[in-house]
Amino acid sequence: MRFAETGFTRRTIAAFALTLAFATSASAADQVTLRVGDQKGGNRSLLEISGLAKDLPYKIEWSEFPAAAPILEALNAGALDVGYTGDLSFLTVYAAGAPIKAIGGTRSDARTQAILVRNDSPIKAAADLKGKKLAGTRGGWGQFLISATLEKAGYKIEDATFAPLGPVDAKIALVAGSIDGWAVWEPYVSFAVLKDNARVVADGQGLTPTITFIVASDSAIATKRAAVADFLQRLDKARLWSLDHIAEYAKNTSELTKLPEDVLARAYTAQRTSPIVIDDAVVREFQAASDRATRYGIVSKQVDVSKSVDRSFTAGAAGSN
Repeated sequence: MRFAETGFTRRTIAAFALTLAFATSASAADQVTLRVGDQKGGNRSLLEISGLAKDLPYKIEWSEFPAAAPILEALNAGALDVGYTGDLSFLTVYAAGAPIKAIGGTRSDARTQAILVRNDSPIKAAADLKGKKLAGTRGGWGQFLISATLEKAGYKIEDATFAPLGPVDAKIALVAGSIDGWAVWEPYVSFAVLKDNARVVADGQGLTPTITFIVASDSAIATKRAAVADFLQRLDKARLWSLDHIAEYAKNTSELTKLPEDVLARAYTAQRTSPIVIDDAVVREFQAASDRATRYGIVSKQVDVSKSVDRSFTAGAAGSN
């Protein structure tokens, strides 16, 4: 899933051209400030750990949020220029009319989205989920994975009880036994397996794109395009760096987030998170997921996802998605 050398060469040339453009305009105008939404242990730390936060031709004003939902709210309100979120969370906000676009992103192994149960649970497989109480995020990967897993097992969505809980509350509920299963992603999966003795009974393979989008406001795309493009290029390079430095990445992120290093190492190894090109194949895949989400009642209306993305930011890159 790495970018082809030819694609990265073109992106390097483009980045150099953008740097020249910034240098030329710096004396004529105030330096651009990019307002970026992040989460602890997210893109800011990745850029800093990889060394790609240096020598920026613009300023970054970082804002830390506890989850992706408030990042999307801030983007919608015009308080941020750039943020990141899971594909379906982005789609639900875009479908409601938010002036935002997905401009790039990453893909992780779909098996790292999973439904977990306690180790002593009688649930052994997806077929055992009928009639159970299952928790997950509303309007995102959790709700989608539960619905898609039940459908794959031949059940209706109504054949299980959905409990809309965020990761922190769902983890507590699973350990306490007040829910039967929990649909979640990494590093929560690795933490639950390694520290809480949980088991995986189903995963997202073949069900979900497992894409995390970098999202920009329409205003930032129009007025801060060069800075947005450079920021995305640095994130892509940092993500590729992380694939070859998993131990170092896990150690540094552990120090920042206080999550156990072995949990992060397991999560990063399993995810193999890599940059994507927003091309026809990704749009088709995302459209199929959107249509399913609409059918499940997660997204309020049918969406033409081709209008929700701006392909121009990754158009110069080539490679497999």
